[in-house]
Amino acid sequence: MDTYISKADPFVLLYLGVTAVFGIIAFYKAKKNQVEKKCIFAHSLLLLFLLEIFCFAMLKSYIGLILFSMACLIFYIYLPVQTMLSVDTKAVLITGTDSGIGHALAKRLDNLGFVVFAGVLNKDGPGAEELKRSCSQRLHVLQLDITSSAQIQEAYLQIAEMVQNTGLWGVVNNAGILGFPGDGELLPMSLYKQCMDVNFFGPVEVTKKFLPLLRKSRGRLINISSLAGGIPIPRFAAYGASKAALSMFSGVMRLELSKWGVKVAAVYPGGFRTCIQGTSELWNTQEKHLLENLTPDVKEDYGDDYIVALKNYLLHMPSHCDSDLSLVLDDVLHALLAKSPHGLYAPGKNAYRNLCIFCYFPLWFYDSFFGKGHTSKSVPSALGNWV
Repeated sequence: MDTYISKADPFVLLYLGVTAVFGIIAFYKAKKNQVEKKCIFAHSLLLLFLLEIFCFAMLKSYIGLILFSMACLIFYIYLPVQTMLSVDTKAVLITGTDSGIGHALAKRLDNLGFVVFAGVLNKDGPGAEELKRSCSQRLHVLQLDITSSAQIQEAYLQIAEMVQNTGLWGVVNNAGILGFPGDGELLPMSLYKQCMDVNFFGPVEVTKKFLPLLRKSRGRLINISSLAGGIPIPRFAAYGASKAALSMFSGVMRLELSKWGVKVAAVYPGGFRTCIQGTSELWNTQEKHLLENLTPDVKEDYGDDYIVALKNYLLHMPSHCDSDLSLVLDDVLHALLAKSPHGLYAPGKNAYRNLCIFCYFPLWFYDSFFGKGHTSKSVPSALGNWV
């Protein structure tokens, strides 16, 4: 026994030495550059620890030590850290900053030292006034209805004059509308067109107008899509289709603009409480418009109770959403400043998981466990009569 211990002691010291040196270097690198995926980092360290035990217990020779040292080297090389660029008063345009994600993002970027051009639907509204009151002189509130070509052109002229030769570092297409949630058959065509105008055609026109400034700075284009634009969610046919179009546009732009050095990212927030669902007055107006556009046979098949339940879904939707927007803001900031940003971000509880399940699992699995989970408990009157 004494002989075994004396032979093992040098290896114990060598293993401890390698572990100590690697641990100090790895944690220094992680702290300096900020670990991008803390979960992967922790799991990798655990695997390395288990490998060290295996190498020491089963390979009592220099072969085990070399194997463990090589694993440490590989882990260090591929350590998932993010190299962030400095702010340096970079200029960013954000649309839809009256409320919600855009409003919080404008404040966050201003606090970090960005020059922020905050586009609002109503320059004299409470959201715009709050930004003027609480933010620094670097933030400029601009009247910007993204469905108005004239306002987009005016915003471009103002921003181009201010940034001049430096260009515009970022454009965040955030403005969007939800519309009244309901079965695709019930939604009026005007809602489909409105969703496409605001959620797709507007961001496309803003992007096209400001791309010369982005190309000059080799900056970032970030489109705030939605989880509903990546997976089918019942009652969001109009909204989801418009966001899916925006997501595809982002993917194409990512490929086309790479030759210019412009990086493009799509963000798919899932389950956050913003003001996108509108007010009770707006819901009443939308419900009335929906009812007025239904044909008698469709209205009879679905029934009044089913349609009323749709508005109740809107009333309860905020209670199922997260009021903390920090996950979305962190992802947008990463897309703006990371040296190698992702092409897609999915902040929110289970958002990325649901995307992966829809993309990689059989459709019957998604339909069974996710589609039905989002289906209303109320049943159209015609179906109720069949039971």
